Amino acid sequence: MNERAEPITRLLEAVGAGEQPAAEELLPLVYDELRRLAAAKMAKEAPGQTLQPTALVHEAWLRLIGVEEAHFQNRGHFFAAAAEAMRRILVERARRKQRVRHGGALERVNANEVDLATDVPDDKLLQVHEVLDELEQEDRLQAQVVKLRFFVGLNTGEVARALGMSERTVRYRWAHAKAWLYQHIDQPA
Repeated sequence: MNERAEPITRLLEAVGAGEQPAAEELLPLVYDELRRLAAAKMAKEAPGQTLQPTALVHEAWLRLIGVEEAHFQNRGHFFAAAAEAMRRILVERARRKQRVRHGGALERVNANEVDLATDVPDDKLLQVHEVLDELEQEDRLQAQVVKLRFFVGLNTGEVARALGMSERTVRYRWAHAKAWLYQHIDQPA
């Protein structure tokens, strides 16, 4: 293990090696950042939301660390995996809410505040989710930027640090990804 690696990276390597104490040490180091991201994301949710930031973080943590194949190369890889876990949780929640027995598509949405995934109607969230795999086939890094910006709510600087890119590169990829998503989501079938 590299002695000069940051503490999170060292702990991620230990978690990948199956060391349970490392997972227990890692949680306090990443929890505050994950909780802050989830809280910012959930603050934009409609009133009466049943999913709380703490629940989103805990569910994502269980999905990340609760599997035997949990191997993270570095901090960026870990937060990309966290973004993917949060994305899947939000998509599952959206699908569950759209079921007829849960009220179907009947939901109040403030159309003036559509910016991040937590602000968009569930049908749009599902549309982004469905085309994101296609974008990932074309440009993996653009898809990662979308996951971190749209589903996790990271700002440009946070995405740049998580992916090891410059902020300029993140802005470029985000602009192209938004255009690509707009083209693929809003086109009639």
